[in-house]
Amino acid sequence: MAKTQLGARVESRIKELAEARARDRGLSLGDYIAVLVQEDTEGLRQRGLDAAGRFLAEHQDVFDEAEEADRRTPGAHAA
Repeated sequence: MAKTQLGARVESRIKELAEARARDRGLSLGDYIAVLVQEDTEGLRQRGLDAAGRFLAEHQDVFDEAEEADRRTPGAHAA
């Protein structure tokens, strides 16, 4: 995969912490940042799926009623 160079301004202390953690994990600073971004976005995906699951669970009765109404209407059926 091709890599793109980026520049970011952060406080010196943040840079030092990031470099130290990258070393601890045996990664370059760029690879460490990439891992953090991937972990964060995967977490967002999971939180989104969890939220969708909660929404469906909370409103399951509405979906059940709509599906039952479709069954009573000739020719109208949810896929």
